[in-house]
Amino acid sequence: MRDPGATDTDGGTGKDTVAPWLFCFHHAGAGISAFARWQKVLGDAAEVVPVLLPGRGPRAKEDRITDVSELMNELRELITPLLDRPYLLYGHSLGGLVAHALTRTIEDDGLLPPARLVIGAVPPPHLRNPLLRGAGLPDSELLDLLVELDAAPAEAAGRDSSLWRRHVIPALRDDLRLGEALCRVNADMAVGTPLLALAGRDDPIAPLTDMAEWADYSVSRFRLQTLPGGHYFVRELIVPELLREVALELREAFQPEYRDESSVRQEDGTRLLPTADLSER
Repeated sequence: MRDPGATDTDGGTGKDTVAPWLFCFHHAGAGISAFARWQKVLGDAAEVVPVLLPGRGPRAKEDRITDVSELMNELRELITPLLDRPYLLYGHSLGGLVAHALTRTIEDDGLLPPARLVIGAVPPPHLRNPLLRGAGLPDSELLDLLVELDAAPAEAAGRDSSLWRRHVIPALRDDLRLGEALCRVNADMAVGTPLLALAGRDDPIAPLTDMAEWADYSVSRFRLQTLPGGHYFVRELIVPELLREVALELREAFQPEYRDESSVRQEDGTRLLPTADLSER
């Protein structure tokens, strides 16, 4: 991640501008490694901030969160000190439900809302994707469901099942419980922020028809875009490339007051900002 105090010069206008934040929320059972290459792709268009939830990676010793109110309090701690410039939210799968709930919370708090809410690979809360329904299944049945939905390789329910039971299932199960809670709390709750929904062409968990129903969750603008790939298209560079275009469009509309000061508070503003986490769990 680049120096959060740096500014960029627009060669076309001769004016200094500050890049927006891009807060990224990971999918269930995972860490933030999917975002590891994003800053290189986005360059000066945005400052990438991967948000690591408790109970994995550098936060492995912390209790995982399954309660929506507790999660929102954690994320307020992250977001509030950084609202000195425009920002975007991207959430993938479970992360999409988190980003939607956070946008609602920020708007309800009367704080600066995101310039764009981008949600990938998760149906809106009123639909509840089929994976969330597996939170209470026994380990063996949950592994079978993961394989059936192409959310895990066949080995997860076969020769590698013990490895998955030890290292993946505990965090995944809690994340699915969190996803269920987010759906209960936020079903049919629209936001005022413009919303972009990204659907994987071959995603069995969040098909295009389901993703289209996010249109009812923004009272502002809505756009639906299909991308090549299955549920984990977030691992491909097409996503940060698309978000780079979105960020560059937003920079053209930045107000002058955002040029003068960027967030030197980033380092001490939150515990949720590890700069690197190359491990999934």
